[in-house]
Amino acid sequence: MDRKWVLDLHTHTVASGHAYCSLREMAKAAAEKGLSLLGITEHAPKMPGTCHNFYFHNLKVVPRQLYGIELLLGAEVNILDPEGHVDLEEKEIRRMDVVIASLHTPCMTPGTIRENTDAYRNVMKNPYVNIIGHPDDGRFPVDYRALVESAKEYGKVLEVNNHSLAPDCFRQNARENDVAMLELCREYKVPVVMGSDAHFDTYIGEFPYAEALLKELDFPEELVLNRSVSEIAKYVNRSLEE
Repeated sequence: MDRKWVLDLHTHTVASGHAYCSLREMAKAAAEKGLSLLGITEHAPKMPGTCHNFYFHNLKVVPRQLYGIELLLGAEVNILDPEGHVDLEEKEIRRMDVVIASLHTPCMTPGTIRENTDAYRNVMKNPYVNIIGHPDDGRFPVDYRALVESAKEYGKVLEVNNHSLAPDCFRQNARENDVAMLELCREYKVPVVMGSDAHFDTYIGEFPYAEALLKELDFPEELVLNRSVSEIAKYVNRSLEE
């Protein structure tokens, strides 16, 4: 990994049900890779097999520094409908250090372009949602100009999900969709964050497919928030110092 990237905010532990490492193992791996900041964002309760709401209520007991790195503990909430409802209540997500909102087929049936776009636009109105996770999945076709315009309006970050771009990923048309999104992000000066979507510790901080695409498009590095803790701090729920 190029050490200019200092953070990874989209990772999962065994608590998510289909990931395989503990929180300590993930934090240790992040430290060994030279990261400064690790986000652990467990799948919220509507995802089959994940943790109960009580897990998120009790995150207060977990240290926010381990192995010399800073932790952001939060959730990858599921968008449930075009109105932008999610599967944690506001009183729950406002306690989260970081919140990613994503569309997953077990939790919302793909709709029309307008319905899927509305789902993203409406969830962005939630002040505690920080990042839109993998908005590149062609199973949920969207209007990318409307998506990027909304991210600009509501001050949200769009994710370039490394796993989406992997050859074995089940998401559809991710590369084509990411290209469209990134060109619009350049036009509107909307920041992005690369996420590993790591479900095992070896993948933390690894963005080979996302990096390659950003390089191919000559995407402005100043719009890539993985470069700076102080820059990502402008978009998350917990105060951070670099």
